[in-house]
Amino acid sequence: MRASLRPLPPALQTVPLGEADEEAASLGQAKLVIRRIIAEGQDRPSLVARIACDVGAEILENIRKPGDDLNSVDLSRRYQTSRTPVREALMLLEKEGLVEVLPRRRPRVILLSLPEIREIYRARCALLELIAADVARQASDEEIAQLATLVDTMRRHHERGDLSGYIWANVAFHDRNTQLANNRTAKRIIDSLLLRTLPLRRLSLSQPSRSSESLADHVHLVHAYEKRDPNLAAALIRFNHMTALATLEGVLGPAPAETASRARRK
Repeated sequence: MRASLRPLPPALQTVPLGEADEEAASLGQAKLVIRRIIAEGQDRPSLVARIACDVGAEILENIRKPGDDLNSVDLSRRYQTSRTPVREALMLLEKEGLVEVLPRRRPRVILLSLPEIREIYRARCALLELIAADVARQASDEEIAQLATLVDTMRRHHERGDLSGYIWANVAFHDRNTQLANNRTAKRIIDSLLLRTLPLRRLSLSQPSRSSESLADHVHLVHAYEKRDPNLAAALIRFNHMTALATLEGVLGPAPAETASRARRK
């Protein structure tokens, strides 16, 4: 029997907002997503979870930028606590790939190299291809209609020029999409990569015409589901993901090792 699927968590539900509220709402969405992924099931004091959610959300929203120091003394003052809960919170964020903790150095927001970004995107792409094929084969008409509704939400945010709203609607789509495949192992791995990819997704989608291309890709994906074509669905999700990676490669430039290799070949 097919396992029952939980409703979308509040973090992944989108509602129309006034422009003045969008920044605060996006930060709130980020906190809720982090809480869902790293706080649930963790045997940690509530203050540790709160610090992890707050700092992690600031990283996802680019308030704290890659390479920024995370001063545990300042954070302990902010939360009026000792440094121990702060260190535990940063360890949680390190586990999820948002923070880097080096020996004898201050913790900092992780700064991923281009080869590391490629690894993450290729791994996630392989899983999403599997998910897309399974959804095309086994999702009900009603479930596919739910995905179409989420794409409509993405379209509304895109038409308003609301990048943050578009990103969270995109997250909602893929969360539901992954649920419908009914593959708990794949979903667990994809969720673990979500926090690593969110800042990169924001960077990619902020580039000219990229959100328009992304929206078109998702419209075509839903059509492939409606046609019950698993091969087309997998190909479309791969194209979308690899296009996003190519966009990031164009923005971030070649890795130093690649630059040196090209120089030697000249």
